[in-house]
Amino acid sequence: MLEKKPLVILTGPTAAGKTELSIQLAKKMNGEIISADSMQVYKYMDIGTAKITKEEMQGVPHYLVDEFEPEEDFNVVRFQTYAKKYMDEIYAKGKIPIVVGGTGFYIQALLYDIDFDENDADTQYRKELEHLAEEKGAEYLHEMLQKTDEKAAREIHANNVKRVIRALEFYKQTGRKISEHNETERQKESPYEFAYFVLTDERKILYERINLRVDKMMEAGLLKEVEALKERGLRRDMVSMQGIGYKEILAYLDNEYSYEKAVEVLKQDTRHFAKRQLTWFRREKEVIWLDKSVIGRDTDSVMKAIDRELKKRHII
Repeated sequence: MLEKKPLVILTGPTAAGKTELSIQLAKKMNGEIISADSMQVYKYMDIGTAKITKEEMQGVPHYLVDEFEPEEDFNVVRFQTYAKKYMDEIYAKGKIPIVVGGTGFYIQALLYDIDFDENDADTQYRKELEHLAEEKGAEYLHEMLQKTDEKAAREIHANNVKRVIRALEFYKQTGRKISEHNETERQKESPYEFAYFVLTDERKILYERINLRVDKMMEAGLLKEVEALKERGLRRDMVSMQGIGYKEILAYLDNEYSYEKAVEVLKQDTRHFAKRQLTWFRREKEVIWLDKSVIGRDTDSVMKAIDRELKKRHII
């Protein structure tokens, strides 16, 4: 039997401190980093995504950061394809890939090599659904999904029109519920010898960090960044502009909110997002929780906890 290749994952809710820790980890392990962030992949979107800077990278190679134009669609299937290619390159150098980021769905897809049964043959049905969403709204489409796949409807937010359409398409193409398909895929054994770390902290502290981060983003020029993207021709229905930090500021630019209200909504949306991320990670199997309120908030304490787990799994 072939030996499984090592893989380290460092994830957790937004503002938990993943970026700084990931650099220490990569240096310690002779690793290279693949970003599992659905927004940092886009060029020209730096402030709102809290994108790692060249200085912060400290010479550690990063993949899937700043690689796509904001007009392009980036999704879980593209992530999986690119991440696997980069992992092969990292293994070829005799190094260990470290997947860092907060998009749990992307991590799951890579870790368990989930098959999405991508079948784009029925574009007509997709167009019909897209037309319905425009005509009758996202909620109408979500109600359609509720009738065919209640579990999927619970898991997919009504505003995530692309995923709602994908679930309805899957049902039409296969006669099977996408929630059942995903559940089967979730039971698969990972082809990697992995350590899946989730960095977190007390909710109160996380929320304080989120509020502070938003204030810093505004000071750093998030408004100008979004204005430039809007001038470039980017619209609210594009995948890149549906990211937190962009849709709220666009709403202000479109006179839906006052500036103060937009900042308040941005903080609230980010806190809700962190809560959803934690819910997702709690559902995942074989995760190792790194709770800073228990192990200590300094990098040394967290690194010691990581070190113990990596040795236990013979990854280092």
